[in-house]
Amino acid sequence: MSPVHLRRWSWIHTWSSLVCTVFMLLLCLTGLPLIYRHEIGHLLGNDIEALRLAAPQAPASLDRVIAAGQARYPDKVMMYMSQEPDEPSLWFLTMGAHANDPDFKSIAIDARTAQFAGEPPIEGGGVMQFLFHLHVDLFAGVWGKLFLGFMGLLLLVAIVSGVVLYAPFMRKLEFGTVRQGRTARLKWLDLHNLLGIVTLAWALVVGATGVVNTLADVLLKVWQVTEIAGMTKPYAGQAAPATLASMATSVRHAEAVAPGMRVGFIAFPGTPFATPHHYGVYMHGDAALTSRLYQPVLVDAQTAAVTDRRELPWYLKTLLLSQPLHFGDYGGAGLKFVWALLDVATIIVLGSGLYLWLRRRRAAARTARAQADVAPALAREGEVR
Repeated sequence: MSPVHLRRWSWIHTWSSLVCTVFMLLLCLTGLPLIYRHEIGHLLGNDIEALRLAAPQAPASLDRVIAAGQARYPDKVMMYMSQEPDEPSLWFLTMGAHANDPDFKSIAIDARTAQFAGEPPIEGGGVMQFLFHLHVDLFAGVWGKLFLGFMGLLLLVAIVSGVVLYAPFMRKLEFGTVRQGRTARLKWLDLHNLLGIVTLAWALVVGATGVVNTLADVLLKVWQVTEIAGMTKPYAGQAAPATLASMATSVRHAEAVAPGMRVGFIAFPGTPFATPHHYGVYMHGDAALTSRLYQPVLVDAQTAAVTDRRELPWYLKTLLLSQPLHFGDYGGAGLKFVWALLDVATIIVLGSGLYLWLRRRRAAARTARAQADVAPALAREGEVR
């Protein structure tokens, strides 16, 4: 690589890294406890244990489950109901003052007895919720997400440019060499390069999935104005139903058109995942991959008849697959531990990069001051001569 190209790539790597480093450090620091958010919530007693009975028991009607939730909060309307694959004994109901209420309530109902089972607080309590918002949107909503997405793009640029710069460096030293006994800056440079290469694949995956996740609101809006609008075109101009059809019947019809799949969550009319005229019944498979991919089935909220079903578009499939991959939720405790180690290594890479830049700036400043001090003396010496 020519010196001109080397300087150009060095400039790209330096400034793309500097602009995003502080925010990437924030995301790594907040992301570390979020990897174990479920476990932390369990330790703090902020989750609801799945109910276990000595003998199997048939599930209660979904209409009874909903009635139990409405009895708990009679002044609120149903927004969503969902069931975790590892907690089939519970239905989690989301209820609010209206279909898009940000101050919703979440309650758990026993799926077999239709009895109130608990009201789980935010996972991990207030601290975890605070860290979650810092990590996801900086408490700035959609604009905060998009800003962090841009920082993620700069991270990807920094990673690629770092690899380009590291390639010629590797020809001079064996892989993994950390030169000891010389300056601290040189040792940290070697460590920065080594950890940067070790975490390369992970950083690319987490950075790319993080960028995709920041686009969730935008992608959902695109889906609503394209796919959902097309699926509900026959209902344009019609008033929303005054009474809603039986949920048990609606889900039974949805399951009939999606054999081999199970209900993941249900969106009620008026929410972003449904329409004013439909239930949105989202089905998924049981395998590791298909459990993350939902297939929407629209059910007429007045007649309980299935009106349309189709595959999610590629961009929403990408989003659904990237969300668990970002936090290492695919492979259980082992993968989470690996994710945590690589997160710590990335914190060291980011911190050492900032340290190296500051050391170089100080060295350059000292050199400039020294030259400024020497210049008058040289000028006087020249005059004497």
